[in-house]
Amino acid sequence: MIAIGRGLRALHDALPVNRCPFACSAEDQVRAIRRADAEGRLDPADWDEGHRHLGVERALDLLCATPPIDRLVVCHGDACAPNTLIGNDGVFSGHVDLGSMGIADRWADLAVATWSAGWNYGPDWEQPLLAAYGVALDVARTRYYRLLYDLAPRQARSERNSPRAR
Repeated sequence: MIAIGRGLRALHDALPVNRCPFACSAEDQVRAIRRADAEGRLDPADWDEGHRHLGVERALDLLCATPPIDRLVVCHGDACAPNTLIGNDGVFSGHVDLGSMGIADRWADLAVATWSAGWNYGPDWEQPLLAAYGVALDVARTRYYRLLYDLAPRQARSERNSPRAR
């Protein structure tokens, strides 16, 4: 988890927000989710168990309450653990699957990375990943961005980054 946290921090620190042509803001993603709902493509049966009980209407209501941006960065967009390459020495060596990259709050990546750590490695890896990144857990942002990620139409994950308005 240390390599994943440090790798994500390196990505966020290295890429200049003002030069990224793609946006993947929460507002953009909520609009895509609403379109999917209008087209009948939003099905709670496809969501994580922790979100299914919300139902579509409640989930959409929760997504309308976007938390204030903590730090705007160029996000990976799909910061699941397997998308961070780790060398034989246990050190971060790169990122793959960058088709959803764009400007967003860093918690869009942190929420997914910590969630994925649990899926891929088991419980109790959230704190070491966040410590390696250099940030304390933000429960509200984590909850919000996990729901946003979960509801995003699967095919839209690689298509959701659109050129920023100039």
